Amino acid sequence: MKRLISLVLALTMVLTFAACKKDPTQNGGKDDEKMKVGLICLHDENSTYDKNFIDAFKVACAEADVEAVIVTNKAESGECKEAALDLVDQGCTLIFADSFGHEPYMLEAAKECPDVHFCHATGTNAHTANQPNFHNAFAAIYEGRYLAGIAAGMKLNEMIEAGKFKASEAKMGYVGAYTYAEVISGYTSFYLGAKSVCPTVTMEVKFTGSWYNETLEKEVAQALIGRGCKLISQHADSMGAPTACEDAGVPNVSYNGSTLTACPNTFIVSSRIDWAPYYLYCINALKNGEKIDTDWTGTLETGSVVLTEINEKVAAKGTVEKIDAVKADLKAGKIHVFATDAFTVKGKKLTSYMADIDSDPNYTPDTEVIKDGYFQESVYRSAPAFDLQIDGITFVGDPKF
Repeated sequence: MKRLISLVLALTMVLTFAACKKDPTQNGGKDDEKMKVGLICLHDENSTYDKNFIDAFKVACAEADVEAVIVTNKAESGECKEAALDLVDQGCTLIFADSFGHEPYMLEAAKECPDVHFCHATGTNAHTANQPNFHNAFAAIYEGRYLAGIAAGMKLNEMIEAGKFKASEAKMGYVGAYTYAEVISGYTSFYLGAKSVCPTVTMEVKFTGSWYNETLEKEVAQALIGRGCKLISQHADSMGAPTACEDAGVPNVSYNGSTLTACPNTFIVSSRIDWAPYYLYCINALKNGEKIDTDWTGTLETGSVVLTEINEKVAAKGTVEKIDAVKADLKAGKIHVFATDAFTVKGKKLTSYMADIDSDPNYTPDTEVIKDGYFQESVYRSAPAFDLQIDGITFVGDPKF
């Protein structure tokens, strides 16, 4: 009996290895078939976040002439690993996942299938995992958020000049998902962009504890409007907040795509990461037998950080020109979003800060990130690390930091 059990276990291991062993350029060695590339999504195209990934994936795969295989609604659980292994069985030699909580399951799949490459967006562990076929990627979206914040600040100025409220009442609201650095970095850069043109602005943030909950996101936006917020933005994935703004006639800066069609009277602009350059980079690297970066950061220069077309019906006059000028300065390194002269923490300028770059379960600070007068976001790893509560931003409810 023991011999039989040992034989079954050995056979299982052999079959698993055989299923995972792929020729990355020829789809398992079949010359007449296209290379297959997979994408695992937390939700589906009803989520603006996932739709942004899916749309870019389709564009990139068409341009690279590879077969795209997309699976949706895979939870941040063992479902992700199961989906990854199923994609391997289908012949995929390159697999992407789009949500922060997918990371440990993608890493497990990478360990089991060393001849398949697994690329995870928004993750933090690839640079320390020592797993050659596991990769992280993100983009310097804080620069896009900053530019969107400028559009918000100019709109506030326009409303102040029109006598709709006083400068001291220039308060924005922000619908946040979780208290992760990704969200904090995003709303802080948005606020700093607004503050750069509207110095009296303040902002209230309320968290939902969910990436996608349309009812709750709408309720949170309505609550912030009820508290006197004159403009709303969000890091949340549904149409809840934009719809609340359209219903109330409150300007909105959305995320991950234009809401112009549904919200023509309130939508100003949206920032987003265009993932197509990363997909193409990975696909072409694999085709050419080149190494895929362990930790990749997209930028304005790579076309990874983008803004939608500005809705000039709602945006303040001169917004397009102002954003173009600041974008050029960001590219040239003349402006740094998290310059320590631009914000304070508890009334003091930040001169030193140890951030959690080499992630561990206790989020232990391990790396000095203040250098050359600014917080070095997306320098030591692709995923955001800015997790400070700066002056001017307050929380509604208990964020459980």
